[in-house]
Amino acid sequence: MVALALSDGVPLYELAAPCGVFGTDRTGITGTDWYDFRVCGPAGARVDRWFRSATEHTYADLVTADTVVVPACHDVELRPPPDLVGAVRAAYDRGARVMSICTGAFVLAEAGLLDGRRAVTHWQHAATLAERYPAVTVDPDVLYVDEGRVLTSAGKSAGTDLCLHVVRRDYGAAVANEIARRLVTPPHRDGGQAQYITTKVAKSSSDSLAPAMDWALSHLDEPITVDDLAARANLTPRTLNRHFHARIGTNPLAWLHEQRLRRAQELLEQTDHSVEFVARRSGFATAATLRRHFRQSVGVTPDAYRKTFTRQAAAGTRASTKDG
Repeated sequence: MVALALSDGVPLYELAAPCGVFGTDRTGITGTDWYDFRVCGPAGARVDRWFRSATEHTYADLVTADTVVVPACHDVELRPPPDLVGAVRAAYDRGARVMSICTGAFVLAEAGLLDGRRAVTHWQHAATLAERYPAVTVDPDVLYVDEGRVLTSAGKSAGTDLCLHVVRRDYGAAVANEIARRLVTPPHRDGGQAQYITTKVAKSSSDSLAPAMDWALSHLDEPITVDDLAARANLTPRTLNRHFHARIGTNPLAWLHEQRLRRAQELLEQTDHSVEFVARRSGFATAATLRRHFRQSVGVTPDAYRKTFTRQAAAGTRASTKDG
């Protein structure tokens, strides 16, 4: 069960991502099961200034959840409600996975779940979180942080990134990608909050990356250098690197490496090709190279990953589009 922890005054925007990702029946995509989703909180709790909750589930139900989602607090200057903090802590102690969206990280920190861990919140409140909870290592630049059973995300739309990441963990990349397609959102955004804090590059500069990125995605199985990408973008390698950092938040080779890992994940999930074949098609050349990078980035071997995600991609293509 996935429980969304509602508190009085919670912003509506932060509720949309978990409700849209976890709360919509996706069995047509998975071909098997989906999350049992519940909104848990005090009766009549306000949602922004316009709505009041009519949920029949309380924090007592939240304690029994497998996954708890804590959206933003309405005011970071106030301490989170003790009953919410206690319920979140109790759920974690029972073995639940706990994740926060935006300033929901303050609830997790108040519950002691972020002590000794790396975490993120909205960049405007990162300094406050670090000052109030010095045992937390606050990373203000990333979109989300996965610490196993404790996950945090940056502000607003980063909540969707984290929810899709959790789906990717639980159901695989193919399912997460299909949900993202229906939500008309990227299945994975590279980079972090820095790309939204710093001054944006001009639109013409950003657009110059598109041909290079599209070409790279079509030639992942070939050797690709920064010079190759720069030539496709009609930029010098130095300028290409600067534009990648401004738009994507990382360098060209790191972006290319991430795309190859994603291609390998999709091939492992959707085909029965050998690991050697997957390595060649995703640009890692050999199975040994793929295994090394896969374990470093994903945490398991390609074979173990394939055993975990045995669902066929065809389930997604056969699914109806009734939920949009």
